[in-house]
Amino acid sequence: MGLKRWLIGRATQWLNKDIGSGGVPLSDFKRICHELRPADVLLVEGHSRVSEVIKNITHSPWTHSALYIGRLHDIEDESVRRQIEKYYFGSPGDQLIIEALLGEDTVVRPLNKYSSEHLRICRPKAISFDDANRVVKYAAERLGMKYDLRQLLDLARFIFPYSILPRRWRSTLFEHNAGEQTRTVCSSMIAEAFSSVHFPILPVIQPSGHGHMHMYQRNSRLAKPCDFDYSPYFDIIKYPFMGFDELAFYRQLPWDQEGTICNDVGDCFTPPEPPVSETKEVKVKKDSKKLDKNGVEGAK
Repeated sequence: MGLKRWLIGRATQWLNKDIGSGGVPLSDFKRICHELRPADVLLVEGHSRVSEVIKNITHSPWTHSALYIGRLHDIEDESVRRQIEKYYFGSPGDQLIIEALLGEDTVVRPLNKYSSEHLRICRPKAISFDDANRVVKYAAERLGMKYDLRQLLDLARFIFPYSILPRRWRSTLFEHNAGEQTRTVCSSMIAEAFSSVHFPILPVIQPSGHGHMHMYQRNSRLAKPCDFDYSPYFDIIKYPFMGFDELAFYRQLPWDQEGTICNDVGDCFTPPEPPVSETKEVKVKKDSKKLDKNGVEGAK
């Protein structure tokens, strides 16, 4: 067991090592912090070895997903708040996410961990307030759950070309029975949370005859970060680093330049300006005041 843990630890370190940087982040982190709501899914474009593997597998830049749960003191359910407090010892005013991390299991972390990353918000459309809270509660109850080691090995296998691997060694990541119920990965844990309130991500839809359709929940253990991006049931919210909203378009509206004020249509007036002499007199009085060496105000 000692050798196995050592090998797993070394493999985890190797897969988690950053092999590049995205440079200047493409998203406005400050705006994202302002706009996030509990039960929003945050997608992350990673730069580690395991991130590159996920990009190659999924053909998507999104390599990680996290669930936003809000600030600790804003969580109304006391049992959820106590559960999170067992795993997070920072400020109750921190914005928090729950995520399953390779080598760190399922954890709660401050949002600012991703302040320099390219991010995207995926917001469940029209989810009820109660169901959003249930999704957060489901994720909180999974804190401490182990990361799926089977997926760790599967991702490592993907680095090697299929042609040089025997069939029996090929990935079991997408088998129906992959992993254990006490283990999870980032996207599958979040998919399970939404499945618990019957909120669809990418459901399986099959015709049942006579023009009817049946909807089936897709296996949550097959969920990938990009599924939230592709899902028609999630709104995609982007805040680019250099956004058009920074240009303050409202300042370009055809405002009257004469200072006219209106009570209603056809009932407008221009406020009178203060007399020039009065304005100059006030300015002269202010300028004539000067402090002497002892700090006493006196005439100039």
